Amino acid sequence: MSLKIDLSKPEPMTIISPAEGEMSLLKTVAPNVVQSIRAFRVPDLQKEAASLGQHFLYAYCLEAATKQQVLGKIATSFGFPKHFGKNFDALSDCLTDLIHQSGSQPGFVVVLEQLPNTPKFDKEARETLLDVFRDAADFWADRKVAFRVFYSFE
Repeated sequence: MSLKIDLSKPEPMTIISPAEGEMSLLKTVAPNVVQSIRAFRVPDLQKEAASLGQHFLYAYCLEAATKQQVLGKIATSFGFPKHFGKNFDALSDCLTDLIHQSGSQPGFVVVLEQLPNTPKFDKEARETLLDVFRDAADFWADRKVAFRVFYSFE
C-alpha cells in the first residue's frame, strides 16, 4: 500500500497557541489598556504574560505614601536606571523611549498593586500616574505592541 500526497493543493495551516485548548486569560482585554485589576489575580497575569512571551512588570506599592516613594518603588521593581528622576516625565521616558530604543518588544503586562490613598499621594496624583501609563499604552499601540496595565488601590 502506498500513500499519495497531492502537493498541488496544500492544506491550510493551523497555528496552535502554547496553551493548546485553553482560552487566553487576556482574550477579552484590549491590547493597549489601563484598567482596574478587578477579578484578575497577579499570579494568573504573570503566567499569561509568560505564555504570550511578553514582559511582566510588577510593583507592589502598599508601603509607599508619597509620589517620590511610589515612583521609586516602580523604578526599582521595573529595573529602571539608577539615575531615574522620580518624576512623571522620567517615568514616561522609561516606559516609552528607553524601552523602544532597546529594540523590538513582544508586549507588556504591567501590574501596579496597592497604589496608596494618602494625603501626599491623593486622587490627583494617582490619576496623573495612570495618565502616564495611558500615554505609554497609546505609544505602544502606535507600534502595534500590546501594553496592558492593571492597577489596584490600597
